[in-house]
Amino acid sequence: MPRLTKKQILKEVVKCGKDPSYFLKNYARISHPMHGLMLFKTYDYQDQLLEDFNDYRFNIINKGRQLGISTITAGYIVWMMLFHRDKAILVMATKFETAGNLVRKVKNIMKNLPDWIRIASITTDNRTSFELSNGSSIKAASTSGDAGRSEALSLLVLDEAAHIEGLEGLWTGLYPTLSTGGRCIAISTPNGVGNWFHKTCVGAENNENNFNLTTLMWWVHPERDEQWFKKETRNMTRRQIAQELECNFNTSGETVIDPDNLEWILSNVKEPKHKTGFDRNFWIWEEFDPTCNYLIAADVARGDGADSSTFHILKIETMEIVGEYQGKPTPDLYANMLNQVGREFGNAMMVVENNSIGYTVIDKLIEYDYPNLYYSIKSTHEYIDQHLGEHRTGAIAGFSTTSKTRPLIVAKLEEFIRNKLIKTYSSRLANEFRTFIWHNGKPQSMRGYNDDLVMALAICCWVKDTALQASARDLNYQKAFVDAIITSRTTFNTQIKGQIGYTGEDTTSKMNEAKDKYSQYMWIIK
Repeated sequence: MPRLTKKQILKEVVKCGKDPSYFLKNYARISHPMHGLMLFKTYDYQDQLLEDFNDYRFNIINKGRQLGISTITAGYIVWMMLFHRDKAILVMATKFETAGNLVRKVKNIMKNLPDWIRIASITTDNRTSFELSNGSSIKAASTSGDAGRSEALSLLVLDEAAHIEGLEGLWTGLYPTLSTGGRCIAISTPNGVGNWFHKTCVGAENNENNFNLTTLMWWVHPERDEQWFKKETRNMTRRQIAQELECNFNTSGETVIDPDNLEWILSNVKEPKHKTGFDRNFWIWEEFDPTCNYLIAADVARGDGADSSTFHILKIETMEIVGEYQGKPTPDLYANMLNQVGREFGNAMMVVENNSIGYTVIDKLIEYDYPNLYYSIKSTHEYIDQHLGEHRTGAIAGFSTTSKTRPLIVAKLEEFIRNKLIKTYSSRLANEFRTFIWHNGKPQSMRGYNDDLVMALAICCWVKDTALQASARDLNYQKAFVDAIITSRTTFNTQIKGQIGYTGEDTTSKMNEAKDKYSQYMWIIK
């Protein structure tokens, strides 16, 4: 570039100060992994971001990987610090190193500017912070510390915001630091739903907050096409594609349910035929069919007000959830509701989680003389018939969700959904699935969310695959036993009185009498 006169320099400085895009394209150099140090050639979507950074105080960017969003943000910060006095900028991320990387990008762009355009020089230079002679400064911080909570900020950058745990609470403390006109840029790939980044993006899309939303999927980059996409995703999972390239909240994140199966659940969601009950939280998709059998699995709230009591009604023949409840009734009211619903659905097998308050609900159901309660052996959690359970030592009413049984029932739930063995229609349940994640190797809801409906369904799947399978097996044994007796009567002829097949008396009536007695007292010989 030819040597500029003082007048030309002044003109260029003024022009750069007014237009960050012009400044970056003509004078900023970045380190390219393939081409080394090179002039910053911005793309159209990057230019648009620069305009948005100026036009809107709060910007949130849901992006794919490797689109140069961190670089364009770093370039904007350089422009802001260089051409404005006393700007205080804070970059925050979960890891200090992540925030520090962005600060180093800013510093590298600053140091590689032409000498004549560096109208402010670096006076204080640390590894992850520096200050200019015009009073502008930048520093990196992790969200685990207290940095930024008590100082007025000109710009707050939240890097990989979707991955910052507890950001909702942090934002409450950070927002006042921007009250004097400060700006915020939140950048991230999606990481499931329910976190601050997801909710803020949704709120921005619906004009419910002050953020301007920009969504940048992989194809906005002019050098990428379908061939690039196929090559890039060859060894990627569906969840990785959603997170890294497609900006898809629903199928990103570490959800327990696979993204494809989650999409299937969401596709089945439909409005219930009836919303009834004292609080209208009992949803019914299909009325009782007297030709079918039903199972009700209930999860009882802990009693601290943070979660809800729930139950599902499973139509066994079709494996559909035809009814669902989610609410916060008192234990006695909830027990009364379960008793009524269970009887209305043909004395459905009633499985109640026997946590602390669950026992209260179960005691009420026993008091109501509910005829089909689920019992299990305390030590093995093995299902046992109610008639035996009421009199056997070590048998307890209800299902025990423990550290041992929880992973088992969740695994059974995942198996049923993966193989599409159970069908649900509830939007409430679908929303819980979206926030039901792996956290430190354990399946649980995201912080601030509940999994009451999910766990009730998990119990439902477990009981269907264990207790009801055992019951069906016993029924087949009983049928085979009676059939054998009847068959024997027709093929075996004896002259000994009292024996089946004795032709000297009415054996048919004797057989009918025996069958009646067996049906009444079969619990004794089970």
